[in-house]
Amino acid sequence: MIPFLDLRAQYASIKDEIDAAALRVLASAQYVLGDEVAEFEQEFAAFCGTRHAIAVNTGTSALHLALLALGAGPGDEVITVPFTFVATVSAICYTGALPVFVDVEPVTLTMDATKLEAAITPRTRAIVPVHLYGQMADMNAIKAIADRHGVPIIEDACQAHGAEYKGRRAGSIGVSGCFSFYPGKNLGACGEGGIVVTGNDSHARTMRMLRDWGQESRYHHVLKGFNYRMDGIQGAILRVKLRHLDAWTQSRRAHAARYSALLAGSGHVKAPLEVADRRHVYHIYAVRCRDREALQHALSTEGIQFGLHYPIPVHLQKAHADLGYAPGDFPRSEAAARSVLSLPIYPEMTVRQVEQVVSAVEQEAHVH
Repeated sequence: MIPFLDLRAQYASIKDEIDAAALRVLASAQYVLGDEVAEFEQEFAAFCGTRHAIAVNTGTSALHLALLALGAGPGDEVITVPFTFVATVSAICYTGALPVFVDVEPVTLTMDATKLEAAITPRTRAIVPVHLYGQMADMNAIKAIADRHGVPIIEDACQAHGAEYKGRRAGSIGVSGCFSFYPGKNLGACGEGGIVVTGNDSHARTMRMLRDWGQESRYHHVLKGFNYRMDGIQGAILRVKLRHLDAWTQSRRAHAARYSALLAGSGHVKAPLEVADRRHVYHIYAVRCRDREALQHALSTEGIQFGLHYPIPVHLQKAHADLGYAPGDFPRSEAAARSVLSLPIYPEMTVRQVEQVVSAVEQEAHVH
C-alpha cells in the first residue's frame, strides 16, 4: 500500500525533537499562546520575509482576520476563484462580504489576471488569489490591476509554505498572506493551526486583538473579537518542523520532477507544470486525467491512495447556491474539477514508490 501522505513516517524521523518540544510546553504550563508561539511567529515571519506574523487556530481564521483587518463587511465584495477549498469562500462570508468569482488560468489553475478587471466594482474591498497546490498565482499581473484600482490583495497561501514568485516568498507580496498548518500541509501542526503574515503594523495590531477577544490588555475589550488563539504545544511543534521545511520541500520537488519526467510521454495524464520564475512546493501533485474514473480504479486496485482536489468548484457547491452561479459560469474551474487527480507525494516517499505509482498510472493507460 502506498499512502497519499505518511504523517507517521514524518513523526518517526523527528520524534525526539517533537517529543522534547511538546514536553517543554507541558512543563511550562503555557498552553495557549505563550513564549513558544511568540518565537514561532518571529521565525515564520523571517521565513516569509515579512515584519509580522499572527498565529491563530486555523488557516480559515487567518483569512477571516486578514479580511476584517482590511475592514471587509456587509455591502463589500471580495474577489477570489471558485477552484479552491471551500474555506477561502467561507472566510469571506464570515465577514458579511459577498464572494465574487473569476475563473482560473488553464495551466496553473490559479487566478486568471486577464479576467480580474471585469470583476472589480466600487464595492470591491479585497482580492484573494489562491496559491493552489503550492504554486503561486501570477502576482505581478494581479497586483498591477489591484494597484490601479486601489484594491488590496490578501494571499491565500494555505497550500504554499515557502513557495516563491520571482524570488519573493508566498505571503510577502499582498498586504497580508494566510497559511494553514492543518496536519497534512507541507508545514503541519499536530492538530489545527494557522497564521497571518503582514508588513502592515496597524493590521498586525488589529489581528492580534481580534484573535484574543478584541483585548488591548486583559479584560479591556476594544474590538468585538474571537477566540482564535494558537495552542502553545502547536507553536512548539511548528518551530521544530519549520527547521526541516526546506529539506522536506527539496524532497517534494525531487519526487515531483521524477513524476513529471516519467509521465512526460503519457497519453493518459498530463503532469502539472512549474511556471518559470516560480518555485512550486508541491503540497499537491495533481495530474489532469483523460478518464479519471478508470485511473481511480487502477490506483485502488494497486493499493495506491489518491485525492481529488477538488471535485466540485465552490460556485456549484450546494452550500453556496445562494450566490446564484450556474454550471458553465466558470468553464476552466469546472473542467479542472472533472479531470484533476492528486497522486501521493510526501518527503518520506521513496524513488521506488514514485515509480510504482507511475507504473499503475501507465498500466491503466494500456488497458484503455
